[in-house]
Amino acid sequence: MSYFSLLLLLLFSFSFSFLPPATHALTLPSDVSALQSFKASIKPSSVSPWSCLAFWNFSTDPCSLPRRDHFTCGLSCSADSTRVISITLDPAGYAGALSPAISKLTQLTVLDLSDNFFSGHLPTAISSLSNLQILTLRSNSFSGPLPQAIAAMKSLQSLDISHNFLSGSLPKTLTSLPNLRRLDLSYNRITGSLPKLPSSLSELALRSNSLSGYLLKSCFDGLTRVEVVELSANAFTGTLQSWFFLLPALQQVNLANNSFTGLEISKPAASDLVAVDLGFNRMKGYVPANFSAFPLLSSLSLRYNQFHGPIPAEYSKKESIKRLFLDGNFLNGKAPAGFFSGWSGLSGSLGDNCLQGCPASSELCLPSQKPSSVCRQAYGGKSKVIVSHS
Repeated sequence: MSYFSLLLLLLFSFSFSFLPPATHALTLPSDVSALQSFKASIKPSSVSPWSCLAFWNFSTDPCSLPRRDHFTCGLSCSADSTRVISITLDPAGYAGALSPAISKLTQLTVLDLSDNFFSGHLPTAISSLSNLQILTLRSNSFSGPLPQAIAAMKSLQSLDISHNFLSGSLPKTLTSLPNLRRLDLSYNRITGSLPKLPSSLSELALRSNSLSGYLLKSCFDGLTRVEVVELSANAFTGTLQSWFFLLPALQQVNLANNSFTGLEISKPAASDLVAVDLGFNRMKGYVPANFSAFPLLSSLSLRYNQFHGPIPAEYSKKESIKRLFLDGNFLNGKAPAGFFSGWSGLSGSLGDNCLQGCPASSELCLPSQKPSSVCRQAYGGKSKVIVSHS
């Protein structure tokens, strides 16, 4: 071996002698303490031998690399291995409370405990996680109200606590979350009215709660980016006004299974609206012809309301509509011939109305129309066709 090669080998060996051992503690002590408290709050009997938490052994440093035997899953650390930045647990059936000590993980950006059996109230201390961007607690057993202090989580972009047992009203402080894009609190026990919403929202899902009152324009002021509104299976009332359907980015609306009594629709200058479900409400009056003016509308359900009068002829001429459900109303007159003239691709139902000439051979006419006695009673003993309105 040449003198030059030997010198390089010695330098190489010398440099590695100064590297810290793999087990050298790197993680900030307060982060380690928070992780210990987090695990201690979970019932040991719910930690299966194959689960992520079973490998959280604090005899080693959580963030040190390589993780061959311990902390193999469930958390991620910063690039310098000093801070915990993500906790994403596996759906292993963990049960217990969410420890307030989680608030010590001040660099946490993701907390995902979904599809487990966590219970109890959400600790107010969670609001100290000022860097948290994604909070997902879906499909657990959390109860109690959503903390008002959540307004302090200014970095929050996605909040999903659906399929739990949250109660109480929605905090008015929600509007103080400037970066919140996705809010899903569906399948809880939330009551009260809808507060003013964050203008940054693109998806709002509050399905299957006990929310009530009117949909006020003031609650949606500034929501220029909202694309999805899912408020079905609540107890909202009043008239759905035209401003709602003219929200500039709106694409999908589901307000089915509420107690709305009226519907106003104006022609849009432009619209991205694709799907609307207003079924199973208490809406009266005429089916709005102006829905046909929404250029991209492909799915419309007004089923099982109390609409009267004829089906607007414009509906049968709108080729973008692929799904149309008008069944379960008191619509009368002749079903537009355009629905049955070879125009393919339309599914849905016009059944259970008071229509004339709806071909029994067409699946659109199922189920069969209401008995004539029911229709006469609905129209005060009259059977004349009523002219449609917008």
